[in-house]
Amino acid sequence: MNPWRPNSPLSGMPLIKDGVRSKRESSYDRTGANRDFVRVETGETATLCDIEGCGCIKHIWLTTFCQAPQFLRKLVLEMYWDGETNPSVRTPLGDFFGVGHAMSKHFVSLPISMITLKRNGPNGPYGPAMNSFFSMPFGSRARIQIINQSEMPVESLFYHIDYELYDEPIPADMGRFHATWHQEKPCKAVPQPTPPSSAAADLPGVNLTGDENYVALEATGKGIYVGLVLNVDNFNVSNQQHPWFVEGDDMIFIDGESWPPSIHGTGLEDYFHSAWCFPTGEYESPYYGTSLASDTQEHFGKWSLYRFHVEEPIYFQKSIRVTFEHGHNNDQANDWSSVAYWYQLEPHKTLPALPEVEQRLARRWPDFGIWNR
Repeated sequence: MNPWRPNSPLSGMPLIKDGVRSKRESSYDRTGANRDFVRVETGETATLCDIEGCGCIKHIWLTTFCQAPQFLRKLVLEMYWDGETNPSVRTPLGDFFGVGHAMSKHFVSLPISMITLKRNGPNGPYGPAMNSFFSMPFGSRARIQIINQSEMPVESLFYHIDYELYDEPIPADMGRFHATWHQEKPCKAVPQPTPPSSAAADLPGVNLTGDENYVALEATGKGIYVGLVLNVDNFNVSNQQHPWFVEGDDMIFIDGESWPPSIHGTGLEDYFHSAWCFPTGEYESPYYGTSLASDTQEHFGKWSLYRFHVEEPIYFQKSIRVTFEHGHNNDQANDWSSVAYWYQLEPHKTLPALPEVEQRLARRWPDFGIWNR
């Protein structure tokens, strides 16, 4: 390795690169006044950028004002690379930036963050300041858009898209950024053989296939899985054999392998680098954390968890299937949703359409004030 070639973002700062032009697309007021936002009517699509050339998006910042309840689930984020007609990214807006259930919370991780106005509450009309630092390379074109599928206008959409353009083509082995949203509302519980004892280790039933697991990602091609945001509404706690939703393993199947997969974990809290049922409640770190937690004294409630495989990305040559047991041996029927993030060489498997708006809204929407109409 050339010692002068950086291997981290900070060590790369002193390197002066030829053929790199720094650019930004933003919502600034072209008249020179202070209306530095765009309005997006119901049913309309706002194009944040449509860039031609070879380059890489380095940072996205945006925020919104919308008075529709649960608007962070009703606004849809899409990204298209190199003239493709099927997006490489399609998720509800809030979920992409790390918090599900159409809620806003204050947290910071390395790739994504939300900066939240305290007086607004978790579901007021002032959207959080949402940031992404994922690198998003493109060979000839990059287009990012937000679709307003809510019943009210986005009265203010502010945004920055910071990117670089290059004189030289990007390498042929440079993957394109992808993200997809999935939901099971609720997951289908698998009947268990006998009532369990009180100890989690004594829960009955065995899972030797992974067939009934929750599937966060199914991708075909060659690429790298780099992370996940997982949202769980443990609403069905009174009907479960075990109150916690964490007694299920992660199982990641690579290149079409059968059970047992190459990557098999020991419990949901372990995959997200915690232990003993997320005892701290909400916390944040660069690579993993709990961006939304229920009362740590209770088993029910809404949770959002994140983990990014920055130091240990998961490579696949032909395909990948990222799955999780929903409870031990899939014994729980709760609402799950997720955003999976990965890079791959094109073409990619067609992303599914999102469910209709009403189907993807959070159950038991909490009342935090006048904005819950």
